[in-house]
Amino acid sequence: MIEMQRELATDSAPDAVFAYLADFTTTEQWDPGTVRTVRIAGDGGVGTRYANTSRFAGRTSDLVYEVVDVTPGRAIELRGENASLIALDTITVTAHPRGSLVVYRVRFAFQGWLRWVEPFLRPIVADLLDKGARGLRRELARI
Repeated sequence: MIEMQRELATDSAPDAVFAYLADFTTTEQWDPGTVRTVRIAGDGGVGTRYANTSRFAGRTSDLVYEVVDVTPGRAIELRGENASLIALDTITVTAHPRGSLVVYRVRFAFQGWLRWVEPFLRPIVADLLDKGARGLRRELARI
């Protein structure tokens, strides 16, 4: 399993940051791997599902993400799955002296033949996470 996280501070207010991030469709704006994300069920709370199309390591794949936990205004956890990957994304927002601190944590468990090449995928995941943090910083500055 690959586990990584990135932290970033923003001048934006915590409630606005959380509202933005709790809507997983915003990944289209800040996550460079996301091609498309559409809410397919739910109201944003636990049980809400999103259809996500992502590009990773030169391949395009579809995942269904489900919100598995929400602490309103503070944290959201989503679980995505397809035949090749189980992903657990946790986003936490806390007040920071100038605005908000965002912690974005990913856990990727590759399945099938991909689990054998997982060590080679670590740098690709790290690069994707770095680019995602830059995109997130850019978008949160607009709030």
